[in-house]
Amino acid sequence: MDVAPLLATPAAVPLQELPSLPGLLSTLVVVAVVILVGRFLLNVALRLVVLAAIVVGLLWLLGTLSLLPF
Repeated sequence: MDVAPLLATPAAVPLQELPSLPGLLSTLVVVAVVILVGRFLLNVALRLVVLAAIVVGLLWLLGTLSLLPF
């Protein structure tokens, strides 16, 4: 099979129309909201993880020093 004619012609995939400006703007607004909410949730999650690590570290230290009543 000769592939030279296939390489010489433009791609067989038809070009799609560009989305409308309001559609593009609304998509960008939705992406921005998702990013902002994600940043907020990651910030809260990071604080919870740091707090849990401190509590576990203190409990481990108190247990090592035999200062826990139980």
